Amino acid sequence: MKLLSFATDGHVLFGAASGDGVVTLNDKIGQPSLRAALAAGAMEAMRQAARTAKPDRALADIKFLPVIPQPNKILCAGVNYRSHAAEVGRELPRQPSMFVRFADTLVGHGGDMIRPKLSDNFDYEGELALVIGKPGRHIPPDRALDHVAGYTIFVDGSVRDYQKFSVTSGKNWPGTGPLGPWLVTTDEIPDPGKLTLTTRLNGQQVQHSGTDKLIYSIPQIVAFCSDFTALSPGDIIATGTPEGVGHGRNPPLWMTPGDTLEVEITHIGVLRAHIMEEGR
Repeated sequence: MKLLSFATDGHVLFGAASGDGVVTLNDKIGQPSLRAALAAGAMEAMRQAARTAKPDRALADIKFLPVIPQPNKILCAGVNYRSHAAEVGRELPRQPSMFVRFADTLVGHGGDMIRPKLSDNFDYEGELALVIGKPGRHIPPDRALDHVAGYTIFVDGSVRDYQKFSVTSGKNWPGTGPLGPWLVTTDEIPDPGKLTLTTRLNGQQVQHSGTDKLIYSIPQIVAFCSDFTALSPGDIIATGTPEGVGHGRNPPLWMTPGDTLEVEITHIGVLRAHIMEEGR
């Protein structure tokens, strides 16, 4: 099942993708948002409604929102592929190296990714992300996947000159984190370590890797995060980016206004964003 958040006719809604359409689920489930539906444990109710109802809107007619528009937490793993650590000259982390993003950094599929006017060092990082479906604290790794609702795609847009001074300042510019297009539930992706990620800038492949190359696996990341903070339904955890980022190239490859960025992950789909200058 593919679950998404979207806007249409002045309303913010959520639903399940079905072919070229979407089954709106708000009234069928009695919940105001996908995050609320996950918190209510309504996964089976959403699956049943998506299976029996006909699409009521076309995907082409909606505005995609971030899968979870207002997550309580966005946790991101840094330097979690050996190839990426090598290209940027970083030592391998001795434990998952996590940082935090703000909710206003998120962008929906097909939306505008905003390059800050104070920097032209605007870089891409295509990533596999997961959405928490079941709350937990101190989750053991062998139970971690039980707490995952599904998987989606994330772009960790990075302002590299600011990141030199602090990760927080380089990763939290508004409108720099596309997330979507939808959440694919775990029954369709039983093993997230068997996916392939490809990033394309203006149609040219710049990243390509299997998710089996993660240094710390998704169960290890979920378990680690749950030790230092309580995980709640709708929380987003991004798992890191492979090699091929712009600042690891000579000369660097920065995103510029007018560019189109795509990240594709097998069994999930394609997340697309258009690069725009701040203030336009």
